[in-house]
Parts: sequence; structure tokens; C-alpha cells
Amino acid sequence: MELKELRHFARVARAGSFSRAAQELRLAQPALSRQIAKLERELGVPLLARHGRGVRLTTAGSMLLERAEAIAHLVRQTGDDIREDRAPAGGRVTVGVPPAAGRLLIPPLVRHFQAERPQTSLHIREGVTSTLQEWLLDKRLDVALLHNPPPLDTLNIKPVLQERMWLIGPPPGASAAADARSYRIRDLGDLPLILPSLAHNNRRLVEQAALEHGVRLRIKIEIDSVAFAKAMVEDGLGYTILTYAAVEEEVAQGRLAAFPILRPVLSTTVTLVTLTGALPRLTEETAATLFGIARNLVRGRRWSGSHWIAA
Repeated sequence: MELKELRHFARVARAGSFSRAAQELRLAQPALSRQIAKLERELGVPLLARHGRGVRLTTAGSMLLERAEAIAHLVRQTGDDIREDRAPAGGRVTVGVPPAAGRLLIPPLVRHFQAERPQTSLHIREGVTSTLQEWLLDKRLDVALLHNPPPLDTLNIKPVLQERMWLIGPPPGASAAADARSYRIRDLGDLPLILPSLAHNNRRLVEQAALEHGVRLRIKIEIDSVAFAKAMVEDGLGYTILTYAAVEEEVAQGRLAAFPILRPVLSTTVTLVTLTGALPRLTEETAATLFGIARNLVRGRRWSGSHWIAA
């Protein structure tokens, strides 16, 4: 087994699709399939079970994914340890946040570092949960806020708050559908939806709720950008499903409308995530600071549509 093959296998496992993983790796899909087939021949067991919508891990595949991520982590840690002496004075920490949470969290986080750790190099990266999780596993992030991350042995996941999901539509009066005050899950099947791809955790949350209520969603456009989704909704091209914090400014300006989803209420859990094991003190301090900022925002009612769930 080669390290590159293990990395590519892990990418396929996390993407749940050969085609998606090939796009992310910028490889031809047949070449990627041959690598996985070679691994399966070497180990003598199937690692992935193919189905109509992609692939899922077998028992052996789950074991290999865990080992592959541990090996990749060790390789990255070795490089970091060797480069440690060249780190800037005061250390360096990289934080990953989703767009809406970042708008709320990052200004007070930066102010804290400027006041308490002016010598520390603080780096901020924005992305959706699936991307942030990948960066965290690849050790390109030290700490991240993720929505509904899947449980992995390599991640320490701490739920901190829940946010209600809202149906986001065009401005009031822009369409007949916008005259409604609320929607049920079964109503969503009648609307043209603009949602992220299935790799995104909140998309899976919506799909699962629809499946449980026998609703077939009409996905008009798939787009992995909150900003682009909001722009298309504002232009009357469809509806999307987001947290209220993600659209609070546009709703206040009359550019978008937000409708509660009832029966059932959809909620996304925001978690504070680091890698498992011993962490550098700077990472622990940064995670604790983010935790405190989030708590203050929720309790001060400055994080709209959220409630605190951490102990």
C-alpha cells in the first residue's frame, strides 16, 4: 500500500462517490477506480460497496479509513514537528468557520487576539461543513465550527448550540407562494429548491426529514455556496433552506423572506471540533475562546434563531 493510495481511498470514502472524489483530486475517474481496486486486491476484501448514488464503506473499508486517517495525521505531525522551530513568535492558529457563524464569531475573536495575544498569528478560513471537516482532518485547521459533523474517532466533537432552519424565499409580494406564513415539510415538495449537494450535512438533514414524511423534493439547482444561493433566491429563481442568522441582514432589508418550517421543526447542531488526542495549548485556548464567544452571542440574543445546548 502506498500513502497516495490511502489518501485517495480516504477521499472517496468521505465524498461517497468516485466521480466527486475524482473531481476534488483532479484525477480521471478510471485511474482512481484502478487505485481502489488495487487496494482491494492487496487486502483481499472489498472496501467499498457500490450503489446507485455512489459508494459506502464496508466493515473492512471503515477499518482502513480509520487507519489511513491515523497514518496521514502522523505524517503531517512529523512535518509540523520538524518545522516547529520556524513558527512565528507567539505561535500560529488556524480557525475554520461557516459563513453565517463566521460573520458573528470572527470580529470578537480577532479583538480578543489583538488584546490578549498580539504576537500570535491568527488565520481564518471560511467554508461549508464538508470542506472544513476535510481541512481539519488534513490538519489545515486547528479548530472549526461544523454543522452536524458525522462521528469520527479522529475528531473531538462538542455540540454547543442549535439553530432552526428556515425556508428562504424571494421578497414579500415577489411571488404568490411568498404570501404563506409558514410551511410544513410536505409543502416543500411543491417548491423549486436551491440546495447544496448531498455532500453537505444540512442537505442530508433536509433530505432525511423529507424521506421520513414521504416527500419528494424538487431540487432545481445544486450550489455549494450560501452567497450564491441567496442571490438566486433574491432573483426569484427558487427557494433555499438556511438558518436565520445566514439571512438576517437580507430579511431586514426586505431583499429576502424567511418562513418557519413546521411539523417537524428542522434544527441544525453547531459543534466545536478539534482533532482528538493531546492538543497544543494555543489550540485549546482558541477553542475555549470560541466557546465563550458563542455562548455570549446566544445568551445575549445576538445569534438569531439559536439556543444554547452545551453544559
